[in-house]
Amino acid sequence: MSGQGTLVDQLVQWAELRMSQQVFRPGMRMPSVRQLATERGVSRFTVVEAYERLVARGRLQARRGAGFFVREPEQAASPKRARATPARVQPIDMGWLVRNMQSGIAADKAPGFGYLPPDLCGGELIKGGLRSVAATAGLQLSHAALAQGYAPLREQIVRRLAELEISASPAQILTTSGATQAVDLIARKFLRPGDSVIVGNPAWSAQLGTLSMMGVNLVSLPYTPQGPDVAALAELAASCQPKMLLLNTVLHNPTGLLLTPAAAYQILRVAEAHDLIVVEDDIYADFLPSGIPTARLASLDQLKRVIYLGSFSKMLVPNVRVGYLAASAEIAETLGNQKLLTSLATPEINERIVHRALTEGSYRKHCQRVHAALDELREPTFARLESLGLTPYCRPQAGFHGWFDTGVDTIALAALALEAGYLLAPGALFSPQQSPSTFMRMNIATSQNPAVLKWLETTLNQLRR
Repeated sequence: MSGQGTLVDQLVQWAELRMSQQVFRPGMRMPSVRQLATERGVSRFTVVEAYERLVARGRLQARRGAGFFVREPEQAASPKRARATPARVQPIDMGWLVRNMQSGIAADKAPGFGYLPPDLCGGELIKGGLRSVAATAGLQLSHAALAQGYAPLREQIVRRLAELEISASPAQILTTSGATQAVDLIARKFLRPGDSVIVGNPAWSAQLGTLSMMGVNLVSLPYTPQGPDVAALAELAASCQPKMLLLNTVLHNPTGLLLTPAAAYQILRVAEAHDLIVVEDDIYADFLPSGIPTARLASLDQLKRVIYLGSFSKMLVPNVRVGYLAASAEIAETLGNQKLLTSLATPEINERIVHRALTEGSYRKHCQRVHAALDELREPTFARLESLGLTPYCRPQAGFHGWFDTGVDTIALAALALEAGYLLAPGALFSPQQSPSTFMRMNIATSQNPAVLKWLETTLNQLRR
């Protein structure tokens, strides 16, 4: 460890910083003494002393037989400490990355960006669609949109699903404002506070945040470089009595992994044995060229148990929020009623633009252009990042994600980056429990700025000393 004072002082400072950043949140159990000693490279005695000091300061609560837990801020504050409180630090929590992606930071300064950069996100396609829809739709746009979504678009989605060997009818399709709204609708209908949901570890932080706000218990399913640990899934399903399983199966965010057929079969067997609702997030489907093999849960299950999520928002400009879910007709109708009561409908103009792009072939051509651009960037970008000392978790065959081990605490790294005007995606945000991590997600399409890479190299070298 590096810093001022003794090892105990440094560990206390490290823990308090992460409390201020909401990495360690009120009520959260701190890492065990053994775990933290191993992760920070110190003795168990040092960890015990640091924890005891934090208890004395009112920052932690010791619970016999259970460990150390973060106390509520009002419990932790004393009058003397309250007067000395520094300026508020923006918490690096599950919503931090999304907030900063929307803050106006330029894409070329944001290796942690979750979208394509402006030169790849189909801006001209959208402009053409807007002009066409405005010219042809006319007064139709003044009518109330259907909660189920624009009918011609749902018919196009049915055809696209058939290409993925998923059989559906328009009645089984519900359009949404991106996959996040779909997860919200599903969670509100099927989950109650205290229910357990198995989610990937790592997984996309926005979806984890959506579920956390519902008060559900997030159960971590570990990943390996080959995909989700199906043996662990069977154990978790037996021990935790979960109600739902949520997995991103194709070009998994953040690792870029693809689900194998063997894993898909085993996952569905576990789900059937324990009567789990399965939510399959396939929002990166359009980033996978047709020649690369993978498996989808919905193609095996045919929407009996699986609720399938898709999206056009990742391939297009982020403001065109058009996603969808496919499920049994009964579930689609139920969730359509839920959508009607919570948001009436999704903007039909966006759905008409996407429909035009699909029917005229411009969307398919755009996808092909994006595939070619990312294929050209992938290997040189991985090589450049590896030269900085970053270790890739795996080598994705498509998409724009890379999951890299930096060897340092990436929450601290992300905080420093934001001060410098750059946006990183620290690994803790992809953990259901927001556990400290040395990993971070890199977007190969927005990791080309030499100034950002130079800053990253310099800062990593400083943190590793």
